[in-house]
Amino acid sequence: MRLEVGCKITFEIDEPTPTVLMLRPRSGDGQWITEERYTFSQQVPVAEYVDTYGNLCQRLTAPTGEFIVTTSAVVETADHIDVAPGAPFTLIQDLPDDVLQFLLPSRYCQSDRCSQQASDIVGDVEPGYDQVEAIRRWIHHTVTYQYGTSNASTSAMDTLEQKVGVCRDFVHLGVALCRSLDIPTRMVVGYLYQLEPMDLHAWFEAFVDGRWYTFDATQAEPRGGRVAIAYGRDAADVALATQFGPASLTNMRVWVTQG
Repeated sequence: MRLEVGCKITFEIDEPTPTVLMLRPRSGDGQWITEERYTFSQQVPVAEYVDTYGNLCQRLTAPTGEFIVTTSAVVETADHIDVAPGAPFTLIQDLPDDVLQFLLPSRYCQSDRCSQQASDIVGDVEPGYDQVEAIRRWIHHTVTYQYGTSNASTSAMDTLEQKVGVCRDFVHLGVALCRSLDIPTRMVVGYLYQLEPMDLHAWFEAFVDGRWYTFDATQAEPRGGRVAIAYGRDAADVALATQFGPASLTNMRVWVTQG
């Protein structure tokens, strides 16, 4: 599937503000970037680096006034995501070094506090892919998707108690529950074809049988047409814009079309 994806973000900057953006998808992990465009409404020096999780980050000082960032890309990505019922649990001693960090509790995913809930959800399901799918299905049927019910401080434990949230909250809960079962799990932010209403989206990936698999508790069935932008332990690692000063995001438009 060839997708044309992009976003236009408008900031209001009170004074020159150091900023880190994370808006460029990278090739790999089932997607290939064939075209890309990245523009600013005002010309500024930009440096790019790769963070701990392999994300492409753009470092700049946003100028005073209205500052608009527009990114777009043409991406070849899979029509369907891989599913693997019965895929076995990967022993911790067999995990790659860079995967181990996704076993640990993190700011929004307190996996050390929800092991009993995770055990109750999976019951006697075989360890591995089927446990993750049981958790994804439980969240989908138990947690209500509703805008305005959470904020930037909402954690997995808050969502577990309140049973309401948006995609970010669904992900944090899924990540925490899976990690509590010693399954490495990471957050992904990106684009999803035919998402309604259209916006940037979040889902999670779990490492079983020696590889990463995609899970999305907001969707009833597995769906492809995904373009990943950023990976991390939780939302603190995958912020698409981080400003170190007086700046506000005033508007954002997102598009995903089939090319």
